[in-house]
Amino acid sequence: MTEIEILKQHYETFDEESRLLSRHGQVEYLTTMKYIHACAKEVNAKSIVEVGAGTGRYSVALAKEGFNVTAVELIEHNLEVLRSMLNSSEPITALQGNALDLSQFADGSFDMTLLLGPMYHLFTFENKKKALSEAVRVTKQDGYIMVAYCMNEPTIINFGFRHGNLQYILNNNLLLDEWHCKSEPKEIFELYRTEDIAELDATVNVTREKLIATDGATNYMRDIIDGMDNFTFEKWMEYHFAICERHDLIGASHHTLDILRKN
Repeated sequence: MTEIEILKQHYETFDEESRLLSRHGQVEYLTTMKYIHACAKEVNAKSIVEVGAGTGRYSVALAKEGFNVTAVELIEHNLEVLRSMLNSSEPITALQGNALDLSQFADGSFDMTLLLGPMYHLFTFENKKKALSEAVRVTKQDGYIMVAYCMNEPTIINFGFRHGNLQYILNNNLLLDEWHCKSEPKEIFELYRTEDIAELDATVNVTREKLIATDGATNYMRDIIDGMDNFTFEKWMEYHFAICERHDLIGASHHTLDILRKN
């Protein structure tokens, strides 16, 4: 199977919308939206492009808030779900496209660019650099680029040790030196450490503003989070927001958000 066929099969069977709507998924969603809103306010953003928009959880919400959104998504199934969430009144354009080639957009077309999914599924440094370069290119001067990553250590800890998949990892030769996962397209997700993200950032003309642990410790205790009453969950979010920018904790988060400013 090709990489696109593998992705298509994954997203036709995996309910990403339900994950983000779950209580544990809400931590990542609420955190990402908090920083999107903060950055949008700072630059008075009107136009936002989300590259790799998935089923539209972010794009549709932002369009309903009044932002002029362009949603670019590779997988047709995801686009169909996204479009089904619209009532034709939202200022959103949904297009099929690839993060590696945004040539349909001119340089500096958007106030903000969201790259919240593509880096999960790119497996060569050249492709990662191309996707990041394209995201930066279509962003206006001084605009924000927000890039999401899946992190290495939570996968080793949770998938490998906690859920009993260590032998699978070893048998399939999925480890590089120092316990860095070696992902392949059939594994669906590429995994990063903070130094990998910094290496990519160095290839483009940007300044990092912040690196955020978007779900922090949440996915280590999903059942507990999902079972919290409203008061306890509100307190969990207070705690999470208080520590999600701490550099000593970011690499242990399942997901991170790299917030970049175009120079």
